[in-house]
Amino acid sequence: MLEQVITGISPKPPRLFIYGTEGIGKSTFAASAPGAIFIQTEDGLGMIDCVKFPVATSYQMFEDQLNALMQEDHQYKNLVIDSADWLEIRTHKYLCEKYKCDGLEKVDGGYSKGYRYAAEIYFEVLQKLDWLRDNKEMGIVLLAHAKIEKYNDPEASGFDRFSPRLNKLTNDITKEWADAIFLATRRFGAAREESNGNERILRTVGQNNFVAKNRYNLPEEIPLDWRAYQTALYNSFTNRNRKGKGI
Repeated sequence: MLEQVITGISPKPPRLFIYGTEGIGKSTFAASAPGAIFIQTEDGLGMIDCVKFPVATSYQMFEDQLNALMQEDHQYKNLVIDSADWLEIRTHKYLCEKYKCDGLEKVDGGYSKGYRYAAEIYFEVLQKLDWLRDNKEMGIVLLAHAKIEKYNDPEASGFDRFSPRLNKLTNDITKEWADAIFLATRRFGAAREESNGNERILRTVGQNNFVAKNRYNLPEEIPLDWRAYQTALYNSFTNRNRKGKGI
């Protein structure tokens, strides 16, 4: 068993979970990833030049598209799911049809079983995404819309914060799974000569008013630009390798 012990850094393609308000530029950002292919669970890519499957209007259609990437030969390097919250809606509809009921609260007799079953389906999806990452070396990008939620901090008074627009069970599973959670937003107070008066950025480290994290020691803010993100990621790995060599 001791011969199986692993030491040092073992980098794999990142698993990104990016959320933000509508129209902020999440899909445009992800479309710039090299070799990107989209699985659409909502119809919002019509004006973006990208490679994409037809809109998955059901969970079964989504699963078929995901399985195709697992089973067939291809050269795609990054898989983008747009969006995670609409995928959750598809799983809810799938469960309601399976159990012949008109609401997730009534699935299999109720008692929150529907939300638990939906989270289990989502976990299976994440496992398939990990398979693509491990066996086809694909980076994974999940996009989601933002919501404002109440958060009770045991060490402080409660407050509102931005979070991905998912049910709590699904949200918790996805947040633990992701290597990085970014909030796509604007830095207000930027130069007035800019057309919109503010700069679009990714926030990478969580604070009281929003959910974020990363396992790469990235700067707290990165421009909402794929090249800027890649540069920050490269610098992170370079710095870690230098520290590992005692530099």
